[in-house]
Amino acid sequence: MRYIAVALIWLGSVAVLFGQREVVDKVIAQVGGELVLLSELEEQYALMESQRGVMPENARCFILDQILIQKLLINQAKLDSIEVSDDEVEAQLDARIERILTLMGNDVKQFEDYYGQTVGQVKDQFREDLKSQILSDRMRAQVFTDVTVTPSEVRSFFALIPQDSLPFFDSEVEVGEIVLVPQVNKVEKNKARQKLESLRRRIVEDKEDFAELAGKYSDDFGSARVGGDLGWTKRGKFVPEFEAAAYNLEPGEVSDLIESEFGFHIIELLDRRGNSIHTRHILVKPEITDADLTKTYQRLDSIRNLIISDSITFSYAVKKFGNKDVQSFNNDGRMVNPNTGNTFFEVGDLDPDIFFTIDTMDIGDISAPFMYSQQGGTKAFRIISLQSRTLPHQASLKADYSKIQMAAIESKKSQFIDEWIADKVYSTYVRLDNRYDNCPNLSKWREGNKP
Repeated sequence: MRYIAVALIWLGSVAVLFGQREVVDKVIAQVGGELVLLSELEEQYALMESQRGVMPENARCFILDQILIQKLLINQAKLDSIEVSDDEVEAQLDARIERILTLMGNDVKQFEDYYGQTVGQVKDQFREDLKSQILSDRMRAQVFTDVTVTPSEVRSFFALIPQDSLPFFDSEVEVGEIVLVPQVNKVEKNKARQKLESLRRRIVEDKEDFAELAGKYSDDFGSARVGGDLGWTKRGKFVPEFEAAAYNLEPGEVSDLIESEFGFHIIELLDRRGNSIHTRHILVKPEITDADLTKTYQRLDSIRNLIISDSITFSYAVKKFGNKDVQSFNNDGRMVNPNTGNTFFEVGDLDPDIFFTIDTMDIGDISAPFMYSQQGGTKAFRIISLQSRTLPHQASLKADYSKIQMAAIESKKSQFIDEWIADKVYSTYVRLDNRYDNCPNLSKWREGNKP
């Protein structure tokens, strides 16, 4: 449930928000053509309170300030004719809903019980909010386009930090990897193909029920629970092989066997609306045998031996032998920390299998191959290279330049957006309800609009 809670932060807690609908709505501010409703402020307050507990007395002042900034960005985005297509909004909505459903084991009933609404109703609730958020983010990115820092600015920024306020960094490592995914042997491929061909004959020739067979035999367990139903989708959702076959079907038609990275599929087109299709499928995954796993392990071990004997470099081995679908492939094998966007990991943030693998390694060492599960459950093997390790230390320009540079950029962005807001407030109509006159942090919104 911890991951579901994280997902709620970026979608919004529907249960909390709906509880605030009892507030009698009122326009409490206006920025250009954008209105701020009392319920909008109270919803954000309630959401933050549910996450943080006790709120400071002036919390609403600071929340309203952030709402006004967003409204100013949206208003300016519209003036600058920045566009957000309906397809883009729908794609992001679908992605966010699908992420939550995945965390809930694709259990639609659990989703509806948790939110108190259907998937469609939740999407309707947040469609306009998401479009506004995308507009705001796009305008903010445009404002920051030219914000950079020079090395001298980084040094100046660091020099202004009091010595006793310098952060203390834990030990960090850089880790490289080479990944190989076991390949299914021909015998198992033929077994899977024959099984699915038999299921297709039972549907097409014997007129057996597609949904019933999907529920019994499909290896896509999420959709199998609902008879293989994949719902309404637009182009770009499926892998190319699947999508090409699906869009070439007529309603009620069942496809031939389609092979994708996931296995073998048969697809039925249930309906079509313009560029949207409603499909269901049955997936049969060929089985990876112990012999396939052993073969992959041995191949990766031989690659490791070539690197250790200096016959090839680690970087060359990544490009020559590594799996192209993993993020590190395009970064000379270096893994990127998703939390920071750079290649440094605090050891406590590493996956347990990597943490224990590098624990006794020296810089430059390469681990023996070990198996792990990729996203989606696919088995793969990797070898790990420990490329650097820092000891716990107080921040310094020499050891932590990239982090200090990022902090300097963020500081400059903060100053830049403050100046941009001050400039735009003078040329934008802004009105605030007098109930917020006691919020000193909102003075900039009033001063720019004094007669």
